[in-house]
Amino acid sequence: MLKDITLGQFFPGHSLLHRLDPRVKLVLTAAYIVALFMAHGVFTYVVMVLWLAAAVRLSRLHVRVLVKGIRPLVFIIALTALLNIFYTDGTVFLSFWIFRITLEGLVTAGRMILRIIMLIMGTFLLTYTTSPIRLTDALECLLGPLKKLRAPIHELATMMTIALRFIPTLLEETDKIMNAQRARGADFDSGHVVRRARALVPLLVPLFVSAFRRAEDLAVAMECRCYHGGAGRTRMYPLHMTALDGGILVALLTVSAGVGVMSRLGY
Repeated sequence: MLKDITLGQFFPGHSLLHRLDPRVKLVLTAAYIVALFMAHGVFTYVVMVLWLAAAVRLSRLHVRVLVKGIRPLVFIIALTALLNIFYTDGTVFLSFWIFRITLEGLVTAGRMILRIIMLIMGTFLLTYTTSPIRLTDALECLLGPLKKLRAPIHELATMMTIALRFIPTLLEETDKIMNAQRARGADFDSGHVVRRARALVPLLVPLFVSAFRRAEDLAVAMECRCYHGGAGRTRMYPLHMTALDGGILVALLTVSAGVGVMSRLGY
């Protein structure tokens, strides 16, 4: 299960989405999320599906990679769907015991499932096609105006990127600790939910120790390389926005605005 979590991973490549300016990808990801939450009717959802399909195609990543990232979140998706099915008022479709299933609840549940899956896939594409260094540079550039308010933008962007980078590492470490505990007789796969939750408690101490040790090693390595934050810091590969980046940005921002207008009109 832990191996299926791919959040924060970067898959190197030479596709158009990999070569796209990371600032453009960040802005478009934000616009995609806003448009996705504004989409309401069938037509707007079709537009969002086409947008996501085009992004997946341009990334040259296999759909199986994205589907694999969704598997660990199936429980959350199912729980969200069930809550919408049983707690949405409307025309009763089926009734048993104290539960009532309405047509509006089924429609809302289906819409929420599609929205969550598309949200996960769209945001995962950002980290799949953008290296942590370029993501840091893009975040720092986009949040640059806040420097006038003396906000620690560089440190904030670095922390966010390091957190994303270390998610796969911590998952790998958790898997190793679980295998070591299994070799000593621990059982994580049987019993009810409470028992399984209790079985995970012994993992926390070695996991925290490992995380703190890695953080200390990273801090020592950065100090040894004379890392001193953002003041006067230069980049080996500065960001350059091309005409293609600008064209894609304008086109997809227009699509995002169009989805908002169509949603207001009821499409």
